[in-house]
Amino acid sequence: MTKDEVYTKLKEILVNEFDIEEADITPEANIVTDLDLDSIDAVEMIVKMKPYLNGKIEPDVFKSVKNIGDVVDVLVPLTK
Repeated sequence: MTKDEVYTKLKEILVNEFDIEEADITPEANIVTDLDLDSIDAVEMIVKMKPYLNGKIEPDVFKSVKNIGDVVDVLVPLTK
């Protein structure tokens, strides 16, 4: 998947599963402060993306993600 495709799918999940307004979801949106997701929500978000990924998700990689753009950057290599 391309970066745009991952971003679009992630946005779709956040809107449909977490009731977040689509306008609030930008690459710069902070997962905790802007989108009000806690650590459990963040894990659930990644789990919902799992069907679109080919690689194994390493939890340590997600320790450094702060915003939606970071999540996309981490997920894109796992789609190849």
